[in-house]
Amino acid sequence: MLSPATPAAVIPLSATAAPSEYLLEIVDVTKEFPGVKALSHVQLRVRPGTVLALMGENGAGKSTLMKIIAGIYQPDAGEVRLRGVPVRFETPLQALQSGIAMIHQELNLMPFMTVAENIWLGREPLNALHLVDHGKMRHQTQALLDRLRIALDPEDSVGSLSIAGRQMVEIAKAVSYDSDVLIMDEPTSAITETEVAHLFSIIADLKAQGKGIVYITHKMDEVFQIADEVAVFRDGQYIGLHRADSMNGDGLIAMMVGRELTQLFPERTAPRAEVLLSVRDLALDGVFSGVSFDLRAGEVLGIAGLMGSGRTNVAETLFGVTPATAGEIRIDGQSVRMNDPCLAIQKGLALLTEDRKDTGIFPCLSVGENMEVAVLKGFASGGFVQQQRLDQLCEEMRQQLRVKTPSLDQCIANLSGGNQQKALIARWLMTRPRILILDEPTRGIDVGAKAEIYRLIAKLAAEGLAVIMISSELPEVLGMSDRVMVMHEGTVTGFLDRGEATQERVMHLASGNPVLH
Repeated sequence: MLSPATPAAVIPLSATAAPSEYLLEIVDVTKEFPGVKALSHVQLRVRPGTVLALMGENGAGKSTLMKIIAGIYQPDAGEVRLRGVPVRFETPLQALQSGIAMIHQELNLMPFMTVAENIWLGREPLNALHLVDHGKMRHQTQALLDRLRIALDPEDSVGSLSIAGRQMVEIAKAVSYDSDVLIMDEPTSAITETEVAHLFSIIADLKAQGKGIVYITHKMDEVFQIADEVAVFRDGQYIGLHRADSMNGDGLIAMMVGRELTQLFPERTAPRAEVLLSVRDLALDGVFSGVSFDLRAGEVLGIAGLMGSGRTNVAETLFGVTPATAGEIRIDGQSVRMNDPCLAIQKGLALLTEDRKDTGIFPCLSVGENMEVAVLKGFASGGFVQQQRLDQLCEEMRQQLRVKTPSLDQCIANLSGGNQQKALIARWLMTRPRILILDEPTRGIDVGAKAEIYRLIAKLAAEGLAVIMISSELPEVLGMSDRVMVMHEGTVTGFLDRGEATQERVMHLASGNPVLH
């Protein structure tokens, strides 16, 4: 662990405190931002050697509280107690020096630096001349990656890694601090089930070492696999705390959303309509090859695969981000050279990218400006934008997708990650696409909003929209797809119809094995 906390690293609010059975306590904390009360008198307690799952819908205040604990925000009222001592962190460094590390929902890595440089940034080992000892840093990084069983090269550029690869770097970086309290904000949002199992083994090791872990997730099954206790927030308020083994999924959902949810995945029947998109032997040199499939109007085609399988690369090639080096794309039977996203939009395609931070939102613009950016040209007349019509459409989409924001003028960077995601989905639906490509569409979205997104996808498909859905969540792929295309290391290993698709069969194909019968 880093050096113990000192007055320079943490500001104590009282000189003495009674011994506490808790590593971390949140007492009556309140936090407001312009136009919104993010937290109202909330509480939380974390014991050594336990996992506390913090649950709630997007905008419930979970990430705001974690940022207060990590020293990114300061509370307006209430206090944070660390090992029984009230503290106030003015910077994230103070929190780190006191034994609190955080894996953020939005990845905070330097893409132009290596894996090793990112992990030890600001803590680089020095040689006798007080210069960075790159050999020692590489050795330390390799030892850490080996201990965590993460198959990355310390010299890899982070910018060259997939989202899942970057997520594993974030996990390694947080563990490297050897902190007593580790906050994990949606750590599995961009990794596959194989990597999730790997992360859970790391968490088990940390628990055995007496660490306290705060785990934020929207995935119900994860809570009951690893959590000892579950705390629920709703609309910035503390709702309650329960032992995980005393709860079930329906009860937890009801606490989170304040109501019971009906069936998560809507029932639907895929029409046997005409082929809208036909792909033959599509390839991108060194990335994937031989990808062929047909996509019909009203069909949801799921694409599954492990990290590095090429799922996202296929989506980007279909959308013209990275033009294919071989193969053919046909839309309505007409061959199209898809070498530009603008052409793809003209042809009726839309792509929701997997990384909303890097390739999705414009963080300095408002919610409305982020939603309307793809359709501005269609609302221009005589050199002027018909802003009133555009604002009305944005407001309709905001209400339909339940984007929680004080107004469309709010800066999108101030929204929770899930609400940013919903604003991006609204952006692409406003283009009225015929072929919608969704790459991790529910990443960082709460269970209530997930159900709404699933119903929306089913509704769009029923209206004749063709959907390609890429997801690392197998229940989502199986629950929404009419067919599942499985990839492994850049090749298609098989197709499964809805009736025959199971998690076992998908994982078997995703590992490069022939389909099970």
